[in-house]
Amino acid sequence: MKKIVVLAPHTDDGEYGCGGTIARFLEEGKEVYYVTFSTCRASVPKGQPEDILKTELLSSMQHYGISDKNIIILDYPVRNFNLHRQSILDDMITIGRKIQPDLVLMPSIQDIHQDHRTVAEEAMRAYKKTSLMGYELPWNNFSFNNQAYIALEDRHIESKIDAIACYKTQSTRDYSDPEFTKGLARAHGVQIGVKYAEVFETVRWII
Repeated sequence: MKKIVVLAPHTDDGEYGCGGTIARFLEEGKEVYYVTFSTCRASVPKGQPEDILKTELLSSMQHYGISDKNIIILDYPVRNFNLHRQSILDDMITIGRKIQPDLVLMPSIQDIHQDHRTVAEEAMRAYKKTSLMGYELPWNNFSFNNQAYIALEDRHIESKIDAIACYKTQSTRDYSDPEFTKGLARAHGVQIGVKYAEVFETVRWII
């Protein structure tokens, strides 16, 4: 497994859902690509530049050491992805043909956010011949199947926390709290006998 694509409906979803795993994969020398489908201009707080979330995303990617050529930023209107399904699917197919990933990380198919679910559903169509795993965003999941765990070290969790901190516009959200990030990873670590872990739903695993 050499090439990993992270699908983030909005700029920060990948860091929240699998930021520790991103850090581990990069440390192991894997090639990580980050695709975001919206910079959420309609959701930017008043008084902030319209492109602030794009700026924060690039800061997060710089923290990880992900090069610009591995960052794909699309601009679908937030909360209206369902109106652009075919274009989103077409973009995913194009990205897949270009990168030919070994693994795609996407939101859970059980995610209740309308944009997240659209990305998950279209990813299942676009990457039928690729290993697919859904990452956990507990505030959007009424239920989640803990089917795959990725063990993490302190440095991976600290890297995730630092990446999330790049999104200063999101700092007041409960799930941006470093203690929440550590606590969730610690709970999943206990489930498999390690200190920290992130958990995923296995949509398709190809060996």
